[in-house]
Amino acid sequence: MKMPVHSIEEPEPRAPRADRLPTEGFVIIVDGHFKPMLDTAEAAESSGRALKSTYPMLKIEIYDAVTKARTLLG
Repeated sequence: MKMPVHSIEEPEPRAPRADRLPTEGFVIIVDGHFKPMLDTAEAAESSGRALKSTYPMLKIEIYDAVTKARTLLG
């Protein structure tokens, strides 16, 4: 009986951890919870404004990973 051959390959990429700040791109922060990363500030802002118009009670911020700055959407 032949044994299966296992090869060592690159590990599968993991999903980004929710408890660590990203190092690039922009993230929407909704009531203190990070949401998926976006590539541009405009995409993050339009997504945040869409959420804010639907749910006005939410506190929504845009986090810029390069400058490490948060901007509150009003």
